[in-house]
Amino acid sequence: MENILQEIGIDNYIYLSTLLFCVGAFGVLYRRNAIVMFMSIEIMLNAVNLLLVAFSTYHQDAAGQVFVFFSMAVAAAEVAVGLAILVAVYRNLHSIDIDNLKKLKG
Repeated sequence: MENILQEIGIDNYIYLSTLLFCVGAFGVLYRRNAIVMFMSIEIMLNAVNLLLVAFSTYHQDAAGQVFVFFSMAVAAAEVAVGLAILVAVYRNLHSIDIDNLKKLKG
């Protein structure tokens, strides 16, 4: 079996990554729910990771794939901290709507 990248083509990976990134950016910009915003940020990070792996495979260099591992570790830490902040906000406001965070100014 040939290399999967040669069968599918690098341009299809670029199109898919662009589509995923745009969906994630749309979710961050137009949704007010904090959980949906976190999921949209994760979609954007995964789009970038997909592109890094595709280009790494295309150029036959493992540096992009190593960078993806570090990026996934940072994304996991970001989700853990973000969810901890959301739990703290929910305990104070009983809502996770972003517009209600203005009440926390004091």
